Order: sequence, then C-alpha cells, then structure tokens
Amino acid sequence: MNTDTSVKIPDSRQSQKRLVPTLYIVLGIIILLALAGLFIWGMVWLAQNQSDNIEAVRDIFIIALALESCLFGLVLLVMLVMIIRLVNMLEFEIKPILEKTNETVGMVRGTSTFVSQNVVKPVTKASSYVAGIRQGFKAFWGDPKKNLRD
Repeated sequence: MNTDTSVKIPDSRQSQKRLVPTLYIVLGIIILLALAGLFIWGMVWLAQNQSDNIEAVRDIFIIALALESCLFGLVLLVMLVMIIRLVNMLEFEIKPILEKTNETVGMVRGTSTFVSQNVVKPVTKASSYVAGIRQGFKAFWGDPKKNLRD
C-alpha cells in the first residue's frame, strides 16, 4: 500500500504544449482567406452579370439584419430584467444574511473574549499556583533523591 502524498509538479514542457497545433491554425487562416476571396469574386461577378438577382439578395440581407437587430434587442431586454432581479436578490436577500452573519461573528468574538478573561485566565492562574504549591511540598517533604533532576 503506497501512502505517498507528495504533490507532483507538472513538467514545464507539458504546460507549454498547445491545444491546437500551429499547422491547423495556418491552414484555417489560408482556407478562410480563400473563402473570403471567393465570396468577393462571386459578389463582383453577380454585380456585373446578375444585377437584378443581387438586388434581391441585398434586400434579403437587409431584412435578415433587421430581424437580427430585433432579436438582439429582445436578448438585451431579457438580460436587463435578469440583472435587475440579481441586484434585488443581492440587496434584499444576500445583504441581510451577511449583516446577520457579521452580527453573529461579533457576538462570538465578544463571548470568546469574555470567556477568555473571566474563565480561562483565572483557571490558568489557579492551576499554576496549585502546581507551584505541589512542587514546593515535594521539595520540602518529598524524597530528596527524586527532587534532583538529571
């Protein structure tokens, strides 16, 4: 049964290992640039040869952007409502709990100070006096050979 509880520190070479290899990043950028160039070439070709169709595509994109703006507005409204609820929860639920906890910690601190001053200190003094008196009695009336320490 191995009871080794030592913590193993990871090798610095392992922590520097990339999650995505550099080759994949370079290939992704090249493919993205190729697709962007192809899209621009396609738009220019459509503008020269199919101007009626490109206007229809433009109108569809404008409608899609308008719908997207409406959707973002709704999402922002929902997020605003959630932030308001969070602030209300912090103000009216979490804050009173923290205040009560702080009050309780203050009471515990006061109680421990009171017990320390009025119980622990007198008991410690009394036990030290009793130990001193006991050692005094041993020194005066005890076996002299046992009183000597090595």
